[in-house]
Order: sequence, then C-alpha cells, then structure tokens
Amino acid sequence: MNTSDSARTYRVGVVEDFESQLTGLQTIIDESDGMVFAAGAATVDELLAQSTDLDVVVLDLRLDDRSRPQDNADKLHSHGINVLVFTTADYPDLVRGAISAGVAGVMRKSARNTELVEAIRLAAEGRTVATTDWAAAIDADPDLGDVDLSPRQREVLELYASGEPAARVASITGLSIETVNAYLTRIRRKYADAGRPAPTKTDLYKRALEDGWLPMPRLFRR
Repeated sequence: MNTSDSARTYRVGVVEDFESQLTGLQTIIDESDGMVFAAGAATVDELLAQSTDLDVVVLDLRLDDRSRPQDNADKLHSHGINVLVFTTADYPDLVRGAISAGVAGVMRKSARNTELVEAIRLAAEGRTVATTDWAAAIDADPDLGDVDLSPRQREVLELYASGEPAARVASITGLSIETVNAYLTRIRRKYADAGRPAPTKTDLYKRALEDGWLPMPRLFRR
C-alpha cells in the first residue's frame, strides 16, 4: 500500500455478524474523510468472496461461525489486508491469539466514533493501534518472552522505534550510524531469539510498546 499519498481514500471492509453493527459501521466509515466502506459480511470467507481489494478490515473478535481470530487474521493478511479487531467484551485468550497473528490493534465497540475512525486510518496505513486492551492482553500473556536489553540498546530502540531515522539516532546518541545499525541488528536478534521477531520498524515499535519502553499513544489511553 502507498502510505505517502495523503489524499488516498482507504477501502475498508467489515466482518460483523450483527446486522445493526454492520450498518452502523458502514455509516461511520462512509461519513469519514479518506475512507470508504467497500465490503461487509458475517464471515471472513464471505467478505473475501466479495472483494480482496481492501486496505483494512474491521474484524469482530468473536463470530457465530466460531472461527478463531488468528485464523481469520491470517486469511486476510494473506491477501495483503491489514486487520483491526473489534470487540464488546473481555476475551483475553482470543485477543492474544489475534495479536499473535499480527493484527494492527484491538478496539472496543464502546469507543467513540472519532477514536474508531482514527484507529481504522492507522491500521489502513499499516501502523500499530496501541489501546489499553491491546496492552493488557500483552501484559497478561504468560508466553511473552522477556528480552534483556542494555541501557544503550534501550535508548537506541526507544529513539528508532518512536520514528527517528538511524542517522538522527546516531546524532542524538553520539554514536556512528554503523554502530546504531549494529545495535538494531542485535536488538532484532534478541527479540527473534525470544520468539518475538521484529524484522520491520513497525514491529520494533510494537515490541517497544509491549515491553513498556515507549508510552501508550495518548489518543487510546483510558
């Protein structure tokens, strides 16, 4: 997807088996600038039969067909579609399963419309939607492997994952660009060894949020 074009209109799909919820989401999406409701269905298979030309899908966490969130996310990801999970209640095991599949984030159905629209936009752009539910599921995950970073590695990770380019990180820390890149390689190796790979900058951002090295974005705090 091209995330550099600020005038782009994102195509949004919704998987929701309650018709009233589906209709409400369609209205919210179609009334928001920069996005259009492109497809809606009660299951992922039905949605993909309608269209695979989607930037992001808002996926109900718990569907009547009893499909697993991680399986649904994997199906959508296989078509290059980003996924934002939508839920009404606490299902920590299901949330952790969805997160393990690489969804962009988890939003409550009680969220304000403005929050939901911003979350959809972030997810469409391939960015992380770090909500308190997302963080709580990470904190409660007993299988989340610890990663031991040195103070210097933490500093590099915090700067780089927060959006600074490697050259800027080097300037701030007084390190050479080669040293910064070497640190990033070691950090990625440590996360991979812990079973939490972080091959991209977005992945490193997620890991930094998961481990508390970066603060939760203000928009999604409660």
